[in-house]
Amino acid sequence: MKRILLSLLLVASLLPAQEPATQRRLLISGCALGYVAIVDTTGKVEWKMPEKREASDTWLLPNGHILMAYKYGVKEIIPDMASGTGAKTVWERPTAKGGETHACQPLPKNRILIGESYQGVSYILEIDRAGKEYARVELKGFGGAHNSFRQIRKTPLGTYLVTQQRGNGKALEIDAKGKTLRTFAGGRFVATRLANGNTLIACGDAHRVIEVDPEGKTVWSVGKDDIEGVSIGFAAGLQRLPNGNTLLTNWGGHGGSAGPAILEITRAKKVVWKSPASIANRVSNIFVLDLPKDKVWR
Repeated sequence: MKRILLSLLLVASLLPAQEPATQRRLLISGCALGYVAIVDTTGKVEWKMPEKREASDTWLLPNGHILMAYKYGVKEIIPDMASGTGAKTVWERPTAKGGETHACQPLPKNRILIGESYQGVSYILEIDRAGKEYARVELKGFGGAHNSFRQIRKTPLGTYLVTQQRGNGKALEIDAKGKTLRTFAGGRFVATRLANGNTLIACGDAHRVIEVDPEGKTVWSVGKDDIEGVSIGFAAGLQRLPNGNTLLTNWGGHGGSAGPAILEITRAKKVVWKSPASIANRVSNIFVLDLPKDKVWR
């Protein structure tokens, strides 16, 4: 018996070590989620703040503050990590009456990108915290205050990736004067420029995610029923990870979805992690914490 046990131990020592389970901290928010929170991959809550409005865009800043759009404005808050709940607002820009704000992005030189929508006209703004305006791009024909764009991302080239909610939901690349440089095959929630020059796009109610190369070719996609055991609802917030996997938020509104709120999938469309049932499928925005700055593509 002792010899058998020793043999088994020897064989086990020669086997490759199992890769540890994925462990990450996530900043999540969304429409009808009811809160903004920092959670880990088991669902354990590190910090949580009630937010009944539609929080479509959130970022953790290098100083530990959170920059967030909350439907009727943008604000910067200091989360109370000691108590695990609540936050102090240190800067805020409310949206003018009749408008909505669903996009924000921290920019270099302490500036902030904001996407504001009104009936018949929308604006991409770049401002600082003192209110000084550095850029204003006017976009017409994008729809009403609510059915215009969601997240907006400025690219390293100085262009803007905008997703149009109205109609068929196209993603567009726009220059600093508002001229459309490029129209993609889908869109609605977010388009983000990857390090390889491709563009990763969440197509909302089209129930899919696509990756498009600089020539306009779709080089990767995930459709509604491409993932075993999951039916993609409204494809919303995305983040491409350094390991090549993609985090997808599977928002359950507009007709619902089957499956977890957040999925990590491989290039082969295999699920390597899914959020626990404690996280409702109303997450539409996700930001992975603790990634190197040059590895944050969202």
